[in-house]
Amino acid sequence: KCRTGPLDIVFVIDSSRSVRPFEFETMRRFMMDIIGNLELGPNATRVGVIQYSSQVQNIFSLKTFFTRADMERAINSIIPLAQGTMTGLAIQYAMNVAFTTQEGARPLHKRIPRIAIIVTDGRPQDRVTEVATQARNAGIEIYAVGIQRADMNSLRAMASPPLEEHVFLVESFELIQQFAKQFQDKLCGVDVCVEREHGCQHSCVSTPGSFYCECNPGYRLNGDGKTCSPIDACADGRHGCQHHCVSVRGSYSCRCRPGYALSQNKRSCTMIDYCSFGNHSCQHECVSIPNGHYCRCRSGFTLQPDSKSCRATDLCNGVDHGCEFKCVSTEGSYHCVCPEGQQLQADGKTCSKCGAGHVDLVMVIDGSKSVRPQNFELVKQFVNRIVDLLEVSPHGTRVGLVQYSSRVRTEFPLNKYHSADEIKKAVMDVEYMEKGTMTGLALKHMVEHSFSELEGARPLSHNIPRIGLVFTDGRSQDDISEWARRAKESGIVMFAVGVGKAVEEELRAIASEPVEQHFSYSADFTTMTHLVENFSLNICPEEGKGETEIRSPCECEALVQFQTNTVAILQSLTDKNILWARSLAQMTARLEDLEKQIANKK
Repeated sequence: KCRTGPLDIVFVIDSSRSVRPFEFETMRRFMMDIIGNLELGPNATRVGVIQYSSQVQNIFSLKTFFTRADMERAINSIIPLAQGTMTGLAIQYAMNVAFTTQEGARPLHKRIPRIAIIVTDGRPQDRVTEVATQARNAGIEIYAVGIQRADMNSLRAMASPPLEEHVFLVESFELIQQFAKQFQDKLCGVDVCVEREHGCQHSCVSTPGSFYCECNPGYRLNGDGKTCSPIDACADGRHGCQHHCVSVRGSYSCRCRPGYALSQNKRSCTMIDYCSFGNHSCQHECVSIPNGHYCRCRSGFTLQPDSKSCRATDLCNGVDHGCEFKCVSTEGSYHCVCPEGQQLQADGKTCSKCGAGHVDLVMVIDGSKSVRPQNFELVKQFVNRIVDLLEVSPHGTRVGLVQYSSRVRTEFPLNKYHSADEIKKAVMDVEYMEKGTMTGLALKHMVEHSFSELEGARPLSHNIPRIGLVFTDGRSQDDISEWARRAKESGIVMFAVGVGKAVEEELRAIASEPVEQHFSYSADFTTMTHLVENFSLNICPEEGKGETEIRSPCECEALVQFQTNTVAILQSLTDKNILWARSLAQMTARLEDLEKQIANKK
């Protein structure tokens, strides 16, 4: 057997009329003798046969048969064409048809030798030189076998170089069988892979008179034609791996980043759900992340230092609760409350307005340089919080605003605006004055102008309470005592609000009796909004219902209400220092006087 490696062999047999029947039989045996010594098979040597005269006929192609028996049956069934001798046409057919991959030829990159054995007995009736050159350039190795009358020049024009190894001339058809053995030796030659040092790193493949190197699967042949390099299957970017591609001997596998698992499609990655393992110990919620998990608390709770347990958050300090008066935190939630005497509205946030009484309210705000612009904006917000508590209308509560520094300016009088929205907008439009702190001058302006009927104050006969609220952040640069006294003597209920460096002595001098109910203090501007609570009950008086009702402080109901309020004040004062004790004594004495009056009436 010829074991030099796989070949693709096509016999091109002359069946022109010059070949007599018994001579054609010797050509059949010539082909079968050569086929009988070849190792045939799909992965070994493949054989095809065509015959030609004036036309070309395909007997069987390279892909038709893979056993000797099938091929011999097909060769024995050949009927000669017995016409002309168009050898060039036969070579053209072999190149364009017989040696194509569609007809069973192995691809050129596999380096399987393509061999055409042309057997003829005469001179070609067409041109062979040009078409034979094209066939050789296409990678077909041509052996030209001439019998008897064959033209040597035509054989040499067809054959591959070196001609002495590819051109054969046999004197008669009778001698062709003896030539078959000689030709087989020439075709098979020496097994170079066995007999010589080939230098192939992986595999050596013998070809007639030569060899070539092949690489194992997953490797490619280097430029030197002998050594092999692994094929990087990831390099072309078509692997489809979501995370990482790992080359493995000409193939590849996908790998995921830490914390992810490879999906069933072996390409995409899914994050590992560490929470599903059930060992996280989170009190509320477990959240999976790559390489682990963390615990998360439900809304209204804060994660504790152990990173697992949760505790309720003071939502009043952490969210925009929207409560008009006061927010009260509960476990995981909060709710709004209103001042005593007011009810929470349906929205759960706002409180009922001062519908039980009406007042004339003038607010006097400090616009001195020490306040500073950003804090002045907080003062304006403080003013609007108070306005929110009032039921503003021409016949209800009226509001005026005065700003002072080294001078005094009426921002708007009591009769300027008739709704809370108008007042709040006007407050936010007020411009900061800066400069000094003339609190006494501001009190004088309030008494002489702000509470005049000309600027909207209602006549004293209407029994509409007049309330003055003075806001300051420091010591006055003028005397306040005289105009603070005159304000209270004229029937104005005075409230004093101090922030930061405000002087307590001055605040007490401004405030009406009982002083503890009429002055408040906050350490800084950012926390002063809670002071609104201190005024809400006092600026919504029960007795301020205009001309429709005038209540006597000696009436039993009024006395009981006053007594209740006083007891509450006494209770709060017990925690104060000795300075507050003086006020406690005064209040107790007043209470005893009132009790005596009740006893005398009885």
